[in-house]
Amino acid sequence: MADEKLLFSPQALRKLIVPLIFEQALALSIGFFDTMMVAYAGEQAVSGVALVDSVNFLAINFFSTVAAGGAIIVGQYLGKKESKMSKHAAKQLFLVVAFIATLVAVISLVFNRQILQTLFGNVEAPVMDSAVTYFYVTAASFPFLGLFNVSASLLRVMGDSKKAMINALIMNVINIVGNSIFIYIFKWGVFGAALSTLIARVISSFSMMYVLRNPKLPVFISSYNPRDIDFKMIKRILRIGIPNGLENSIFQIGKIIMTGLVATFSTASIAAHAVANSLTGLEIIPGAAMGLAITTVVARCVGAGEYEQAKYYTRLLMKKAYLYIIVLNIPILFVLKPVLNFYSLSPEAINLAFQVMILHGVAVMLIWPASFTLPNALRAAGDVVSTMYVSVFSMFVFRVGCSFLLAYVFDMGLMSVWIAMIVDWTFRSIFFVIRWRSNKWQRYSII
Repeated sequence: MADEKLLFSPQALRKLIVPLIFEQALALSIGFFDTMMVAYAGEQAVSGVALVDSVNFLAINFFSTVAAGGAIIVGQYLGKKESKMSKHAAKQLFLVVAFIATLVAVISLVFNRQILQTLFGNVEAPVMDSAVTYFYVTAASFPFLGLFNVSASLLRVMGDSKKAMINALIMNVINIVGNSIFIYIFKWGVFGAALSTLIARVISSFSMMYVLRNPKLPVFISSYNPRDIDFKMIKRILRIGIPNGLENSIFQIGKIIMTGLVATFSTASIAAHAVANSLTGLEIIPGAAMGLAITTVVARCVGAGEYEQAKYYTRLLMKKAYLYIIVLNIPILFVLKPVLNFYSLSPEAINLAFQVMILHGVAVMLIWPASFTLPNALRAAGDVVSTMYVSVFSMFVFRVGCSFLLAYVFDMGLMSVWIAMIVDWTFRSIFFVIRWRSNKWQRYSII
């Protein structure tokens, strides 16, 4: 395909992809630094933070994927060169995500302990106390994180991921400095880790919203007045965002069920699971970044009616996803032991974390992009229902079902959860590759 006909030049792709990789690294490192630094307060603190993170991800993923769904609509309007409609859709996206994130925050604050006891009632009392404290403070940050995610999604769909990266860097610096002060100096433990996260998200969200007021941007927000609500446009946004959000939320529910299963093993298993979860996020950074890039590029291509370009860019970005993941993960596998020794964990917990990290690293290089990067191309084209159905089915049949089978029938302990996860990835990969090659995703229209 000749370069002069392409919607995205190689330079434009680099401008989009490079900041995305750094942004994903920065976004994931918040949980990494929280887990590592709160380990100073002991295994109970680490375990409490880990339990809450699984619940937080459920809430966060719902409104962040609604934001991503709305950004797809904005991107298709940009591809169609309808500037006025793209700006209008962007504003409605802010309003609906702000409402959803605030509602989730209120529910989480009011029913804090009840939610945690329902999900993790069997954990030790010190672990539950840490979880309750961490949940109270981090739940208050949901509205600000929702607004940050909307802003970042809109900047990405404009092809300007650099500003989102810079603000993610600001968020991380504030979080690390806050952790250092609150955990190591004030000795506030779990509360200190949560407070620094809250402060970082508040400052970053307002910074991002200010950036989007710039009239020089292809999509800018001149006013955030809630009286300008357009229910017809919001319905269109939710038609994409809700299936997308439900898919990710149900996926997180499955992970919470798995965390509950891990909580029945031992404190060492919970701690190992927590540390492994914080580190495994680093292994998928290139794939996650390529997924966001595919969403932006395919949405613009579909809006312009350029389906052949959508295929071309998807193939190109998938190749990059596999290449970058392999280049990153091979060195990670060699430095696992020294990294794990930074955590203040028992030898048993470190050994368990090492085992699951090796398993995860190999599977990421072989399966992860087809399972999680590729379906973003389907969603960007409007094919969100099929991805939701297969993700829900695979989660409960393969990940949840196999986990309990391996744990209780074969007595495989913590490894049961991670092996079942890879079975889930395999099924998803097969389906999404077949779906993409069938071209059925070209039948959907959302604008």
